Amino acid sequence: MATPGYFAVPFPTYQPSMRLIASITNSNPALVTTTINHQYVDRIVARLDIAPAFGMQQANQLFGTITVTGDTTFLIDIDTTLFSPFVSPALPASHLSSYAQVVPIGSETGTLDLRPAVKNVLPYGAS
Repeated sequence: MATPGYFAVPFPTYQPSMRLIASITNSNPALVTTTINHQYVDRIVARLDIAPAFGMQQANQLFGTITVTGDTTFLIDIDTTLFSPFVSPALPASHLSSYAQVVPIGSETGTLDLRPAVKNVLPYGAS
């Protein structure tokens, strides 16, 4: 599997950003673990892009609303109970042409909180 964050920027200027997937459980809702801190918030709508080498192709291109459970984990309202398991490919990361990733595509109404919009929230200590 790829080195954590291999193709994902750890502190992107624009949020939310794509994250590589380390694992997805066979459950309802599915628990997704990312390779680095995802920095997502509840009610983001995200799509799962799963390369064939990672299994669970039934979930590829499905999207759902997330509930954050930790820095690198969240629940997504997709029932993966009967899907094939998510696996880490045996190939070295340098031999993979694509990776499993989660891509935010929107949010449910009410996700936007305008209070932070009145200050600069860029990373790197800017104020």
